[in-house]
Amino acid sequence: MSFPGAFLGGANERLLPASIPFRYFGAAAVFHVAAWLALLLGGDELPHSIGGFGWPLAALHLLTLGVLAMTAIGAALQLLPVATRQSLRAVWPARLIFWLFVPGVAALSHGMASGQELALALGAGLSSAGLLIAAALIADNLLRAGDLALVASYAWGALISLLGLLALGLVLIVDQSSGILGDQRAIVVAHLGFATYGFMGLLALGFSQILLPMFALAPAPSKRLGYGALGLALAGLVLLVAGSLGAPRLLPPAILLGLAASACHLWSMAQLMRRRMRKRLGLSFVLIRLAWALLPLSLLLALALSLNLGPARGEPLFVALLTLGWLLTFMLGILQRIVPFLASMHGARPGQPPPLPSALAPEWTTKLSFWAHLAALFLVSLGIIAGWGLLVRLGAVAGLVGALAFAVFFTTVMHRMIAKKSDGEV
Repeated sequence: MSFPGAFLGGANERLLPASIPFRYFGAAAVFHVAAWLALLLGGDELPHSIGGFGWPLAALHLLTLGVLAMTAIGAALQLLPVATRQSLRAVWPARLIFWLFVPGVAALSHGMASGQELALALGAGLSSAGLLIAAALIADNLLRAGDLALVASYAWGALISLLGLLALGLVLIVDQSSGILGDQRAIVVAHLGFATYGFMGLLALGFSQILLPMFALAPAPSKRLGYGALGLALAGLVLLVAGSLGAPRLLPPAILLGLAASACHLWSMAQLMRRRMRKRLGLSFVLIRLAWALLPLSLLLALALSLNLGPARGEPLFVALLTLGWLLTFMLGILQRIVPFLASMHGARPGQPPPLPSALAPEWTTKLSFWAHLAALFLVSLGIIAGWGLLVRLGAVAGLVGALAFAVFFTTVMHRMIAKKSDGEV
């Protein structure tokens, strides 16, 4: 029986400087606040939104790029070298990515809120450059990976999806001024699928193979189910692209493949939870379990929409369940574990054991963030269903409270890590 925590052997030798991963997580915390502020401003528009410029579009990209992709970059740059036992060839590109991506996301979001073409072009260029450099660093590390074939396969699938979402995103931006697309909606569907189920989704499923067993003290999950989920997900993405770009009858089969992939993954995770040694997992795993439930729910709603059986305002509800529900909920659960865990490793003094992660994290912030996020998700979803912008705004207020609580959680962990490193006291 193998335990994925074994991949931490010699991890200290492959740790990046603390300022590298934590700058990404810190930026994600700031963009988390900004995303809820944008949704607060655009709450009345969201229930009836069918695309186009405005605050809902800006909020969506502040979330997907500023929070989710920012977190994914920071996690991948730190965790992949540890997992693959191959250090990054150089650290400076990891810093360069940050200084391209952060202003790029800010400019792109401003352009989407205002419709300013210069901000759109600048933001798209900077953020795309940052993502491409990140993809190159990750690909180089994966090419030197040893026996981590399953996680590497998920990462390769995520990188291919990243290239697809960038290409389609740039096409959509060019179309705003040129009108070259006959059916922009089809490109939007493919772009969203690549971004969420492809890039972010495959990274979430891939990192789950090593992070969740480590935090739950459980044996490695089934490789057969892991490869099965990956194969079904990739097949679904191929059909999604084909369905979006000219063969709409392929969309329902693509979604059914996605449902089958999620079933494989969730069955694997259920087995992992049954075999875990750590019984009390805290609120972070409540969030993770909720995210697991929302993944197939988002796909079922997508299937209904593809068959013209969806409810009124089903499209914005689908996007909310997909991004705020599955992806953000999962990310918050993971960050509540990984931030104190990495801080503990960085806060260790020579010759002394590292501080306990629980000693670095203030419990009240995680509780407030947890309940505020649940309230936000419920109110935003209900507001969309009812077509009532006030409920969406109230949900955004709750989300903002949760985001501020998470920001306090992050800054407190950083302060305690620095204190431990400098004087040995937390």
